[in-house]
Amino acid sequence: MSSPNFIDYVKFCSRSGAGGAGCVHFHREKYVPKGGPDGGDGGRGGHVILKGNAQLWTLLHLKYRKHVIAGNGEPGGAQNCTGADGKDEIIEVPLGTVARRADTHEVITEITEDGQEFILTPGGRGGKGNLFFATSTRQAPHFAQPGEPGKEEWIILELKLLADVGLVGFPNAGKSTLLSVVSAAKPKIADYPFTTLTPNLGVVAYRDDKSFVMADIPGIIEGAAEGRGLGLRFLRHIERNSLLLFLVPADSKHIEKEYNILLNELKKYNPELLDKKRILAVSKCDLLDDELLDQLRAELPAGIPAVFISSVTGKGITELKDLIWKTLHE
Repeated sequence: MSSPNFIDYVKFCSRSGAGGAGCVHFHREKYVPKGGPDGGDGGRGGHVILKGNAQLWTLLHLKYRKHVIAGNGEPGGAQNCTGADGKDEIIEVPLGTVARRADTHEVITEITEDGQEFILTPGGRGGKGNLFFATSTRQAPHFAQPGEPGKEEWIILELKLLADVGLVGFPNAGKSTLLSVVSAAKPKIADYPFTTLTPNLGVVAYRDDKSFVMADIPGIIEGAAEGRGLGLRFLRHIERNSLLLFLVPADSKHIEKEYNILLNELKKYNPELLDKKRILAVSKCDLLDDELLDQLRAELPAGIPAVFISSVTGKGITELKDLIWKTLHE
């Protein structure tokens, strides 16, 4: 079974703290029966803050947390004492997390660096005490400012995987098998469509201790951009990949046609995806002889580097790694 621990979408209610009220107070001492105002300001309400954490890879820890509530600010005190700020709520998220407002789907921020912080829902400001309102003509104000209320909004967090190479292909094209061969990742592999239900990441070792990260995305089918199959849910993971590796099996009826269908789905989802570098790998070539391979070369789409591979025999895997590394560092 694919891991149920990979959660890339959560929705929760974010509520910041209210600011503390300002204090109405007048200075009193034994021989100062009618001192001036000395009421302090209220404390700031707590923020709800997003913080990037490179050690996280999923939003699982937020799956069952439907309400995130920051603390309220304390009211001001006598002798110009400012109230304590409300406790901030810090939500740690993996790199590649996008925050949106649930009602408008407006993008609020993207967390891409370890330790990066962003105030998602700001707390209310504390109210001013009566000392703040004292003037030469109003020396004894008997009022203070209330604190601002906190804000409440529904937030959507979406995780987009950060990888150098994204595998794009139809179900059963051999993406999971390729990832298992070139990396230490152990995705589920079986002879039926939609074996991969969650994205898988693998670190691919290259020459001289170099490496790059490859992501196996669940298979795309024609109409994925309109919501068919599983493709729409996972197409966003492709947006952060530097290079797209299209995988089409050698037993396909028409390689160029399948490639164009995949390309069209990406274009309908996000036209900017076509600006990314692309490579084509024809998989399952261990079943073909040299004559059939020559025939297939004539069917390859023009203008895209291509390599014939077999994850079972290892044919073309080294050439594929070389091509990926060269393309990534052009």
